[in-house]
Amino acid sequence: MKNYLNFETDIKTLEGELEKLKDPYNQEGLSEVDTNKISKTQEELDKKLKEIYSSLDPWQTTMVARHEDRPKSKFFIDNLFENFISLAGDRYYGEDKSVITGFAKFSGQSVLVVGQEKGENLDSRIERNFGMMRPEGYRKTIRLMELADKFNIPIISFIDTPGAYPGVGAEERGQAESIAKSIECCMKLKVPTLAIVIGEGGSGGAIALASSSKVIMFENAIYSVISPEGCATILWRDPKKMLDAAKAMKLSAKDLLELKVIDEIIPEPLGGAHRDRNLILSSVRESISKNLSLFQEMTAEEILDQRKNKFLKIGRGKGFITNPESLSTLESKRNIVEQFFIKDKKNIYYIAGFILLVAALIISFL
Repeated sequence: MKNYLNFETDIKTLEGELEKLKDPYNQEGLSEVDTNKISKTQEELDKKLKEIYSSLDPWQTTMVARHEDRPKSKFFIDNLFENFISLAGDRYYGEDKSVITGFAKFSGQSVLVVGQEKGENLDSRIERNFGMMRPEGYRKTIRLMELADKFNIPIISFIDTPGAYPGVGAEERGQAESIAKSIECCMKLKVPTLAIVIGEGGSGGAIALASSSKVIMFENAIYSVISPEGCATILWRDPKKMLDAAKAMKLSAKDLLELKVIDEIIPEPLGGAHRDRNLILSSVRESISKNLSLFQEMTAEEILDQRKNKFLKIGRGKGFITNPESLSTLESKRNIVEQFFIKDKKNIYYIAGFILLVAALIISFL
């Protein structure tokens, strides 16, 4: 049974009509299939899909990114890689099933695969904790990323999480520290790293694995510091203002590419990645091959510098440094307010001294 979003009512109606037309034994008792009517209805459906999906607002994009039929990390791991060997445990506390990790072959090349997994049905979603990683999950990925770095093996991560798990137990076991350590580990790696945001890229739970040489997003994925509902609750104390929040947050792939937060957008099939899994699979395979090839001739130090400079450049066109290209000697530019106070600091001292002197004179006369 297909699942439809609340703005897909017309699509649902047309697809229902199409199914009836294709069935010679439908409730109207037709004995033969009307191919002309099928073609016409299919054209109407394609037109409606294009009309809707070419003008999605940020909140609708968020809904598509969260679609329960959307292909998950396990689907890509099972279909893109060969000889996948799953590895578990952080060697400190235990296993975290919300993230799948292991070594595999991609087009004959050894790679480390990391995938945040939400699950396909209720039972698997509970088992996978809805893709929300715990500290042991981040420590597991750190352990394996360091191992991959030691043997010069590229790392491919699939990002799909609403955020890190905020439970009491997770906080007691060092959730914030494990996320910070994961980011630090990602930035120190001397092997190529690719992060592909396939659904939700939520907060530190995503950036902990997405501090990569290349950050790639699906066309209808989202990547943000907080969910639109959370943002609306904090700013306006009203979670119903999630549309306003989604617009302000610039969380879509198109916005983030323009801001140079991400490096590439993978186009999705018309109507979302879940409508043609084979097509999206082919697109992801092509993107991974292309991006891995970019690092083949680079030394370990060049790979490290590329990643460092990539993140240092984010936002640098907004007045933070004078020369974004010379990042090795990065110096922060003082803003207008700081310059004002620094420039007038001596004057402030003179004025304060004068006031004290006048006060002393008045007191002496009294």
